[in-house]
Amino acid sequence: MAAQKTGLGRGLDALLDPYSVVSEEQQSSGAGVLMVNVREIDNNALQPRKQFDENSLNELADSIRTHGIVQPLIVKKKNNRYMIIAGERRFRAARLAGLSEVPVLVADYDEAQIHEVSLIENIQREDLNPIEEAAAIRFLMRQHDMTQEEVSARLGKSRPAIANSLRLLQLPESVIDLLKSGILSAGHGRALAGLADSAQIEALAKECVEQEYSVRALEEKLKRLSEKKKPEKSAKKEKPSLSAELTNLEESFREALGTRVSLAGSNTRGRITIEYYSREDLERVYEKLTKE
Repeated sequence: MAAQKTGLGRGLDALLDPYSVVSEEQQSSGAGVLMVNVREIDNNALQPRKQFDENSLNELADSIRTHGIVQPLIVKKKNNRYMIIAGERRFRAARLAGLSEVPVLVADYDEAQIHEVSLIENIQREDLNPIEEAAAIRFLMRQHDMTQEEVSARLGKSRPAIANSLRLLQLPESVIDLLKSGILSAGHGRALAGLADSAQIEALAKECVEQEYSVRALEEKLKRLSEKKKPEKSAKKEKPSLSAELTNLEESFREALGTRVSLAGSNTRGRITIEYYSREDLERVYEKLTKE
C-alpha cells in the first residue's frame, strides 16, 4: 500500500517554520527551540546524502564557531534520544566546531515524511551528487506513489529535469561510479543516457575522462556519431515543395523555437518535425512549447 500523501508541498521554508513542527502542547507551554546535547542526537539512516565534502564542513564549522547555528535542526524524538530529520550537515559541522549542545525543533513525522523533508532540504540547500539525487527522487516516488509531475511540483523542478535525473540510474554501473565521484557531471550523464548501447556508453564515458571532454564537446561528438548512422539514401530524397503559406509558417516555427523545424503536407493535413541536439536543447524546446 502506498504511503498517504502529506501536505509537504509548501516548500522548504514552510517545512522548517517553527510553527509547522512544534506540537500544540509545546506551543501552549511556550516551548519552541530546545537545546539538546549532541550525544543525544542520532544521524538519520534515510539521509539522501551519503558523502559530505570535508572542506565544506570545515568552512561551516568555522562559521558556526563565530556565529553559532542560525537555523535549528529538525529532529524526531525516539524514546530518550533524537533523530535528525533536517540539518545533518549542520550537526556534523557543529561537532567539528566543538559544540556540546545544538538548537533543535521537535517534529512528529512518519518515515515517509522524514525522507521527503531530508530530500527537499538537500536538493534546495546544497546539491546532492547526481546519483544520490536521482535515487532519492525514485525512493520518494515509490514511497508516496507519486508521478513525475507531482514530484516536480514538490521539489520545484521541471518535469523534464525529474525525468532526466531518473534516467541517470539506467546508466552502466561504471558510469554511475564516475558520476558519484564527480569525475563526470550530471550534464555528461544526461548526454550519455540518450544512448541505448551500454558498451558504447562506457567507451564514451572513458573517452570523456581521458580527453577531458566538456559537456558541449561530448554533445558535439554524439551529434557527429548520430549523423554518421543516417542512411545515405535518405539524404537524397527530395522534400516535397510547400505552399508559400506553409513555408512562412515553417520559418516562424524555427524562429520561435530556436531550432530546425520542418513541415510536410498540405494546408489541411501534414507533419511537423522539431529537431534537438542535446538533452538541454530538448528541455529548452519543451519549456517553450509548454509555456503558458
